[in-house]
This record gives sequence, C-alpha cells and structure tokens, in this order.
Amino acid sequence: MTLNWDDLAAETVHHLQALIRIPTVNPPGNEKPAAEYLAEVLVTEGYDPVVLESAPGRGNVIARYRGSGEAPPLLLLSHLDVVPVESEKWARDPFGGEMVDGYIWGRGALDMKFATAMQLETMLLLARQKLPLKRDVIFVATADEEADGLYGIGYLVDHHLEKIRAEYALTEFGGFPISLGGKRIYLCQVAEKGICWVRMRARGTPGHGSVPHADNAVVKLAEAVAKLGRATLPFHATDAVAGMVEGMAVALGGLRGAIWRGVLNPALSPFILRWVIRDPRQAHYFHALLHNTVSPTVLQAGSKTNVIPSEAEAELDGRILPGQSLDSFLAEVRSVVGDHFEFEPIIVAPPVATDYRTPLFAAMAEGLRRHDPETVAVVPMMVTSGTDAKHLARAGIPCYGFTPVQLPPEMNFMQMIHGHNERIPVDGLAFGVRVLYEVVVEFCQK
Repeated sequence: MTLNWDDLAAETVHHLQALIRIPTVNPPGNEKPAAEYLAEVLVTEGYDPVVLESAPGRGNVIARYRGSGEAPPLLLLSHLDVVPVESEKWARDPFGGEMVDGYIWGRGALDMKFATAMQLETMLLLARQKLPLKRDVIFVATADEEADGLYGIGYLVDHHLEKIRAEYALTEFGGFPISLGGKRIYLCQVAEKGICWVRMRARGTPGHGSVPHADNAVVKLAEAVAKLGRATLPFHATDAVAGMVEGMAVALGGLRGAIWRGVLNPALSPFILRWVIRDPRQAHYFHALLHNTVSPTVLQAGSKTNVIPSEAEAELDGRILPGQSLDSFLAEVRSVVGDHFEFEPIIVAPPVATDYRTPLFAAMAEGLRRHDPETVAVVPMMVTSGTDAKHLARAGIPCYGFTPVQLPPEMNFMQMIHGHNERIPVDGLAFGVRVLYEVVVEFCQK
C-alpha cells in the first residue's frame, strides 16, 4: 500500500487538535477522557485497548500491535497531562487547538500531545499495513508525568508491568534540531539528571528581636543560601555528555571543534562556557550538564517580627548527574555551607542513563538524516529535568527521548514547553510522523 503522507499528516493534526481540546491540566489531571478518546480511535482500527484508572479520573491507555515475538517489544510512551496556563497571556485559546499560520496552538502542542498523536498515527498505520514485525509495538499514553508520574507510568510499572515490559522505550525530549555554528544538529535524549530535593535546617538560640546575637538561625541560613547561590559544585564528565560534545565537535570541525572539546576539560570548561559560548542560556545548560547543581527555592523561618526563631529552613532543588547519589550530593553541599546544618530528603529520584551505542539509536539517527539532508550530526543528549524514563529505569527498560520534529531556527523547543503560546508547526509534525513510523518499522522488522 502506497502511503499518502499529506493525508496522514492531516489525520495526525486532527488527533492532536482533539487532544489539546481535552483539558488535562495537572493538577488535577483528569486524563481519563483523553485516554478514552485514544482508545476509541484504536478500536476503529482493530485494536483491543485497555484504559486503566490509577485513581478516579486518572486514565492510562495501553494497546499492542502483535509481532512474531522473535524479539522483545518496543514501547511507545507519552503522557496526556499538561501544566497549567495563564490564559490571559496567550495570543490564542490554550485549549482551542487552533491552526493559525501553519502552527497548531495549545497547551501540550509540544509537551507532549504532539508525540501522542504521532505515536497513535504509527499504531494506526501498522494496523492498516498489517506489517509483519519481529517485535510487538506497545502504545502507552499515561497520566501524571508533570507531577512525577505516580498515577501514570509509575502506577503501570508497579501494578501492570507485564502489559508494558519492553526491550526499549521511546518517549519525550529528543529528535529536535538546534543550530550550532550554523550547522543543524539533532539531539536525542539518552540521559536525565536525578532529583535530590532536600530541606536544609539551621538551628540557633531563640530570643527577643531587640537583642541581636550571633547564634541566629535565620542569619546562619541566609549566609548558607548565599554561599550556595555563588558556588560551583565539582566538575563531572559523564558518558552521555561526552558523546554529545564529541558529536558536536566533529560536526563543527577544525579549530571550532577542538575548542568545543575543551568543554570536557575541567580546567578549560569555565573559560569556554563564559567567554566562547555567547548565549548565556546555552552556557548555563552545559554548566548544568557537567556539575551537580543546587538551587535554593523555598525559605521559611519565624512567625513574629520581634522573635528570633530557634530554627530556619530552606528547600533546595538539587539535580545530580549519572553516577552520583544523594550522599555524594550532600557531601558537595556540605563542602560549601559547612557541617552545622541538618538535611532532610524531600524527594529523591536517581539519575537515568541509556547507552547510545545501540542499533535503535543508529536507526533513529539514520531516519533523521534520511528525511533531513541538512542534518550534520545526530548526538546523544542529557536533560536537566526529569521525565517518565525514571520509572522505566526502575523496571529495567532503557529509554530514549525520540519524538522527531522539525522546527524553524528561531523556535527554541526547550523554551516553548511550559511557556506561553505553546505551538508546533504543521510541517514539523508531518516530518516527525514519517520519521517515527519508519524508524519503528525498520527497527522492529530486524
């Protein structure tokens, strides 16, 4: 059967618009209507999907295309929940799914209902083509990723692992291009930093505010917070970032490539990040890829102006690299603030890393190059935030971020998600559908 990609792109747009028009803002989520919409579409193509509720209204949908079973399954994972919006700051209705000037507007257009629509279209095409595959392809669209995934993929891992177990998974934050030195480079996620949210507590001597003294918990905490704000934690080069930098250096070539490799040298890295990389946002990103980071975010102390409190607390958003742990992170923090503070973990999630030297990653890179001849390189990347990959890691399922999309040079993917006026170009979505489908088929036929 010859595929009409224009018609298939239009069908994908239709499903994306329908998903955007189903509000799934988390909290509270209420993803079940979106899960049921997907299930209804899948039923029309002969699938037997199941919608599982982890809590009232928190829907997760699963469907499976059957291969021969000669090789383990491939999992296509997306999430249906979205973050809140400030509607008055949008140029378009954030839940209207409008198509304007070649873009589909709405919350979730990039994070990540566009990927749900592309993965859905891939499943529909598999059913229509009746292709013989060596692997099952499992479609999963879940609740709650924007709030740690406990009602979504975390629930499925804990209670329905047999329905989603796979050799690899494809999910968000990869397959999009950036321009580096005027060259187009695609990034595919293979790693993410871990989370170490901790409460740092200072204790002191309480007293009357009219009689200052040195043992003031608020002052101790304030000084420690200021130190953390100025500190740079130790340098750590990871495999994922080394692969990313090397791929970019090869793409740049010559002297620029050699300078870029210096980012991996702890002696040269600060100079290159400060003086060679001119975009501060890019410099901050690469700094975060090479260090554990800590951001003081919440402060709490005292209840009355004329009372010096006996304790003061700061909540710290810590992010740790692969190979690091809560203990190693706290050791680095203590080296900055000293030993006179108590630390209480709030949320701890380990970092995630997947080897990029695999046939699946090679298939992803080949698919991008085939459909975008201007591609100079496809490189692994690490994200500084978290995704549902952390739950799959608990189940031993390696995960790549691969939701291919073409974007215009002026459109920054990472800035657009969670921001105002989230949107995706129709042409970029059409590109992604074809790349994703062909990568899935080629990998699952081998």
